[in-house]
Amino acid sequence: MNVMSAERRTTERLAGSEYVARARALIPVLDAAGARIEAERELPADLLDAMHGAEIFRTLLPRSVGGGEVHPANFVQVTEAIAMGDGSAGWTVCQGSGCSMTAAYLAPNIAREVFGPANAVLAWGYGPNGNAVECEGGYRVTGKWSFASGSRHATWLGGHSIVCAPDGTPRRNAEGQAIERTMLFPRSSATIIDDWHVMGLRGTGSDSYTVKDLFVPAPYSAARDSDADRRETGNLYRFTSLNMYAAGFGGVALGLARAMLNAFIALAQAKTPTALAVSLRDNPVIQSQVGLAEARLRAARTHLLQSLRDIYDEVAETGAMTLDQRITIRMASTYAIHQARDVAEFVWQEAGSTAIFLKNPFERRFRDIHTVTQQAQGKSAHFETVGQHYLGLKASGRFL
Repeated sequence: MNVMSAERRTTERLAGSEYVARARALIPVLDAAGARIEAERELPADLLDAMHGAEIFRTLLPRSVGGGEVHPANFVQVTEAIAMGDGSAGWTVCQGSGCSMTAAYLAPNIAREVFGPANAVLAWGYGPNGNAVECEGGYRVTGKWSFASGSRHATWLGGHSIVCAPDGTPRRNAEGQAIERTMLFPRSSATIIDDWHVMGLRGTGSDSYTVKDLFVPAPYSAARDSDADRRETGNLYRFTSLNMYAAGFGGVALGLARAMLNAFIALAQAKTPTALAVSLRDNPVIQSQVGLAEARLRAARTHLLQSLRDIYDEVAETGAMTLDQRITIRMASTYAIHQARDVAEFVWQEAGSTAIFLKNPFERRFRDIHTVTQQAQGKSAHFETVGQHYLGLKASGRFL
């Protein structure tokens, strides 16, 4: 068991703060590109160049392949800052970063091939029917996957697949469960389906893609989040990709809500609603609601960040993560998403007709944050899982 000293943990937090500073520096650039991101339904090339130049997509990559390997709390602050500029950019950074943790489960030479280039991004989507049939040297892969955020700027794609014997029979582990591995292949090997026509987070380009009978060499597959297959010893990789998706998307929601609340506070300085005698700023109801919104956002943010800091330190001492810690991450992440949504709804309501115009900083973010809550990471059912755990029942959620 490898444990990490307190001095090393402090050094990592300081290194991670540099990535946070780079992300915050991009906020005005991202904000200015919002209309283009919406229109193109993907991140424009010049914006991607700026993000790659700041190494924003490399935050969760191991240092061994040129990544930041940052503290989870720093990662959340990165996704929060990027989302303050643009929600779609924040979402794709979180998704791509979670995918990049696969590098910790690959042979070093394969990890460097996939993630070594400065513009490297791995993307994947959901697909319950992917199959990887064993053959000499690897697998023959067939499947369709959807919701592949960032797939339009990805260099590699992944396909979660059930491993099958040559006769097509699924391989099973000792518990009788079908064995799943994630197959990695260049984006050019897949057929892309342009089906991302949605209400919010339009710029994520979360298309579907297919492959049929594609040969994938065995070293280009991984049992992600498997302790037995993990090659990297850094404390970050005792967190699963599910842990980091949850926390990172919590950061995205917080960033969207923070941008909306800041914009509303600026609006309240100048706007006097039609038929009212006082400005928004001088309205006692608005004053109270702004105070409550600020408290909600800060409390949810602090809860998430401090939970990650505490758990990181605990895991560094013990060398392993517990179910209770995974539950805490899911609880804090989902709570952050829901509190952020509530703040966004307050802003939308009280900004009045100002909020509905595309030129103002509310409408797009309102759509984006409500798309965040529709995704798996924002489901209210996660609180059922949390409650089951604290009531001494077996937690039934799949996203731990």
